[in-house]
Amino acid sequence: MVRGLLLVILSLLSVAARAGERRIVVFQPGTSPAQRVALAKAAGGLVVRELRGINAVVIAHPTQVSIAESKLRALAEVKRVDPDPKINWLKMADARGTDFALPSASGILKGIEALKKQQAEQPAPTAPGAQETPWGIARVKAPAAWGTTRGKGVKLVVIDTGIDMTHPELSGIIKGGWNAISTAATFNDDNGHGTHVSGTIAAKDDDAGVVGVAPQIDLYGVKVLDENGSGTFDDVIAGMLWAVENKMEVASMSLGANSGNQALADAVEAMRKAGVILIAAAGNSGGSVGYPAAYPGAIAVAASDSKDKLASFSSRGPSVAVIAPGVNVKSTYMGGAYDTLSGTSMATPHAAGLTALYVATHKGATPEQARAALAAASTKLPGVPDIGQGAGLPTADKLVR
Repeated sequence: MVRGLLLVILSLLSVAARAGERRIVVFQPGTSPAQRVALAKAAGGLVVRELRGINAVVIAHPTQVSIAESKLRALAEVKRVDPDPKINWLKMADARGTDFALPSASGILKGIEALKKQQAEQPAPTAPGAQETPWGIARVKAPAAWGTTRGKGVKLVVIDTGIDMTHPELSGIIKGGWNAISTAATFNDDNGHGTHVSGTIAAKDDDAGVVGVAPQIDLYGVKVLDENGSGTFDDVIAGMLWAVENKMEVASMSLGANSGNQALADAVEAMRKAGVILIAAAGNSGGSVGYPAAYPGAIAVAASDSKDKLASFSSRGPSVAVIAPGVNVKSTYMGGAYDTLSGTSMATPHAAGLTALYVATHKGATPEQARAALAAASTKLPGVPDIGQGAGLPTADKLVR
């Protein structure tokens, strides 16, 4: 009975810590994982996660994590303490999240209104029918590469809300994954976003539903966002480090924040050093590019429409690498259904799928080589400023030849 009561108390403490404030404590190089945990505990912090890939631990407290933070900042072994807020990462990246607070600049507000209009015009999720090739798949000329490769053997991870593990267009190509929010749970999608992204990348060529850019890759799903699209910075970072630890070749991140922190930047750099090619959504603010896409190690993707125009909601700036179809994109959805969505979230998987085709024909390609190859395979869209399209729109025929 005492043991049972202890387990209940520990469970309640865990829930309280999860709901309370969290901090990412980054230690100096040379401190061991055991030292990090011991020092954090000695300062009064409850260690809820280790982020070994960036020499960090995550601490929490049901009420005042700032007390432990102050003690840790005073230690020579501690490099810094980063904020770790829980935010909605989809509100900057896709058409289902357009109600968050934005700067009041008129251009940004117009971008959000344009995305809301796109969302309102999109049909409800549908049941499967005869296979169709969505317009974006055709526009990036994915079928032109399939005589050479369909991405077979390339390890690609979707870091998102998870994947519908039983969707008929995705089952069989899903090779594994992880749940960063609850390690005891599966990475099954309870939002729909990650499943939609996954279908654009890799839906099977099977005479039903839709087909993706690279329909023979090895697909992995890492769930870092909950059913509402929310997660802490450490949830997202943990998913990124999982990609490193599990030797993923390409990572697709259709999520974003208005501002980053150094821990997130460190995770992007850890991916780059490990050779993981990170493809990330530029964002839907109509203003500057979000994070992690804005970091130099990420390949930021803007959104175009079926007329080769820059989507008015698409974020823009010098960090945009390429542009890809992101308006009225039909793909897989949870529950075995299909849905049509808009956003740079939808553009990103087109570029991620293309990258998988490139890696399949250029095994061992580095992130820098992939960036250069995407640029070389791109064509500038007429009338679109460089800050809105980067090198332009890449196509598979040029990428794999």
